[in-house]
Amino acid sequence: MLRSVEIRDMLIIDRLDLDFQPGLNVLTGETGAGKSILLDSLGFVLGWRGRAELVRSGADQGEVVAVFDLPEGHAAHRVLAEAGLPDGDELILRRVNSRDGRKTAWVNDRRCSGEVLRALSDTLIELHGQHDDRGLLDPKGHRALLDAFGAYAPLQDRVRDAWRDMSRRRKALSVAEAALIEVRKEEEFLRHAVEELDKLAPEPGEETDLDTRRRMMQGAERIRDDVAKALNALGTDGAEGAMGDALRWLEGVSDKAEGVLDAPIDALGRAFAELSDAMSGVENALDGLQFNPHDLEEVEERLFAIRAVARKHGVLPDDLGALADELRTKLHALDQGDADIHRLQSELKATEAAFATAAEALTEARKEAAKRLDLAVAAELAPLKMERAVFHTQITPTDAGTEGVDLVAFTVATNPGAPSGPLAKIASGGELSRFLLALKVCLSQQQDGVTMIFDEIDRGVGGATADAVGRRLAALAADGQVLVVTHSPQVAALGAHHWRVEKRVADGMTTSTVVPLSAAERIDEIARMVAGDTITEEARGAAKALLAG
Repeated sequence: MLRSVEIRDMLIIDRLDLDFQPGLNVLTGETGAGKSILLDSLGFVLGWRGRAELVRSGADQGEVVAVFDLPEGHAAHRVLAEAGLPDGDELILRRVNSRDGRKTAWVNDRRCSGEVLRALSDTLIELHGQHDDRGLLDPKGHRALLDAFGAYAPLQDRVRDAWRDMSRRRKALSVAEAALIEVRKEEEFLRHAVEELDKLAPEPGEETDLDTRRRMMQGAERIRDDVAKALNALGTDGAEGAMGDALRWLEGVSDKAEGVLDAPIDALGRAFAELSDAMSGVENALDGLQFNPHDLEEVEERLFAIRAVARKHGVLPDDLGALADELRTKLHALDQGDADIHRLQSELKATEAAFATAAEALTEARKEAAKRLDLAVAAELAPLKMERAVFHTQITPTDAGTEGVDLVAFTVATNPGAPSGPLAKIASGGELSRFLLALKVCLSQQQDGVTMIFDEIDRGVGGATADAVGRRLAALAADGQVLVVTHSPQVAALGAHHWRVEKRVADGMTTSTVVPLSAAERIDEIARMVAGDTITEEARGAAKALLAG
């Protein structure tokens, strides 16, 4: 609910503070008094696109502040959360327009964009009138209005879920088909590469082992002769024989040496043991250096084969196994591709059928709701002196989407047999206002905390028709808030709260202001609306009768 509006230096408004109330709020005044300026200012703080020059002459900037009460569950809470703005049970919008045209906005004292303001305004205010292109006259919103009236949300959810499922299946099929096409382009390469890698069957670490063995074999030829010479030098013709002779000679004379040879003899014994170990190690090394030249050829051939395949595929030798697994997977996908495509096509066909079934059910529900809405609007048009007019909710096929396959448009024919067409193009000013009011009354149950503004929606009607317009506006305002700019005394008399827009001239400066009216002032204002500039007692009597209901 709109609680208050503060306007500073906007157009011909100097300073204006308004406190609105629940129920039907009426604003009246002479033509040119500034009623449209009030709506322009409210539209400015809500981010609507309107006049370019709004700052009052002589002022540096204009400013508008609007305060709204937000009950729990109000749609504005979601907008605030998505925009990361402070939230609560009170919403304060403030927007400033500088002399050079710059516009700055705040929501709950936090800077924000005009886009956020407009998103909030969609949840806060509905403006209805002859030039309304944001609400009921916008065909883009007619389907949502019919759906809200029909109250078949589970069917809508089923259609949305089916559409999302179908979209996922289509994407999966498209990806699979594209992948299969790409894989088929390299089928010959894949089959050759997998066959080559399977035949080679490289093992992780094998290239390092082969390189080590190759270097050992190549080095063996160079060191084997020296190792053999060393073994001969340690053998019976070398160190072993000399040490044996020395040991025999010493042992032969040791019993005559009074023990002085015992220690050398023991040392030679230990040396013989170490020499034996050394000879054994050299013999083993020499045996290890024995190899078949064919073995070196085989090692080199496999080593070079592994390295060549790795270079061809641009990977490290140790990664050939992983590469083989990857290529086998692609080849398997190729071999299984047709089966996978067929499976995905079958799944897509099933989801398309599910979507078609859900969409058809939603279409039928919309057609049934359209009939009910047409009858409800027709019942509202009769008291508004438009009993011969025809309102029709047109449902035609459109491209499938998350909301089904239906295009919804509200059309009217002002007389039986006359061609029907869009609301904004067929109805005249007064007829359009009454069509909008009738439609709004029928859709009012779908509103949730939205303030409705009707700008001269009673233009072109009077007498009993104007009274019917006023009573329907009052009915709309019974459980909410409605603001009406009106020239009709019948409508003004039904307001729960009444303001008069006045234009004043002081010190050569024209300003517009809005004043709340007391009970006595209401009588004079409605009498003026009945009689014109000269208020007669008869006019006052008529005003009292209207106010008495």
